[in-house]
Amino acid sequence: MTRPSPSASTSSTSASPAAPAVTALDPETLQSWLKEHKDLVVIDVRSAAEFESLHIRGSYNVPLPLLSEHTDELAARLGSRVVLVCQSGARAEQARQRLGGAGIGTAHVLTGGVPGFAAAGGDVVRGKARWDLERQVRLAAGSLVVLGLAGGKFVSPKIRLLAGAIGTGLTFSAATNTCAMGQAISAMPWNKAAKEPTRESAILQFPAGGNGTREAKAS
Repeated sequence: MTRPSPSASTSSTSASPAAPAVTALDPETLQSWLKEHKDLVVIDVRSAAEFESLHIRGSYNVPLPLLSEHTDELAARLGSRVVLVCQSGARAEQARQRLGGAGIGTAHVLTGGVPGFAAAGGDVVRGKARWDLERQVRLAAGSLVVLGLAGGKFVSPKIRLLAGAIGTGLTFSAATNTCAMGQAISAMPWNKAAKEPTRESAILQFPAGGNGTREAKAS
C-alpha cells in the first residue's frame, strides 16, 4: 500500500471555499479612491431633496425607485468601480443587490452614508437643510404608534390595531429590506426637489458601455 505524497496531501487540505466579496467601503478609502481612480462612479440613491441638502461632490443622484425601475439599463452603462451611497447604507445595499442581479457584482456600499463621509472630512456640497427620509420615517411610525395607543385608550380599543399594523409593517420592512412608508413619504411635496431625476437626466447621463469618467460629473 503506497502512502500519498506530501504534495498531494497539502494540495487537498489547503483547498477552501472562496471568501465572499467585501462590499463595505469606509469613508477614508473612498476619499483615496476619488483622488486615485478617474473611472470611479459614486451613485447617491437617496431622494433628490436629500441630495440637494448634502451630497458627495461629483456624485450622481439616481434615487432608489428610479434605479429599481431601470436597473438593467443602468448596469449596462456602469464600469467596474462603483460606490453606492445613501443616508445610512440601507438603501445603498438594496441598490447593490439589484445591480448585482443585473451583473454588477463589484459595487461597494459606503459605510456611514453621506453624513459619515462628511464627518470624516470628505468633500461634500451643502444646500438647503432638510430632514433626511429615514428620520421622517421614524417620526411618522412613532407618531402613528402613539396615536394608536392613545386612541385605543380614550376613543376605541380597535384603534390600537393601528399600532399593531405599524409594528407589523416595520417587521416586514426589516425582513425584506424595503420600506413602503419611506417610498410614500418621499412622494410628499416637501420632499420634492426643484429638479427631480428622470430616466433621461439620471440614467442616460452615463455613457453606454460604462466608459464614463469623473470629469463628466456635475458638482
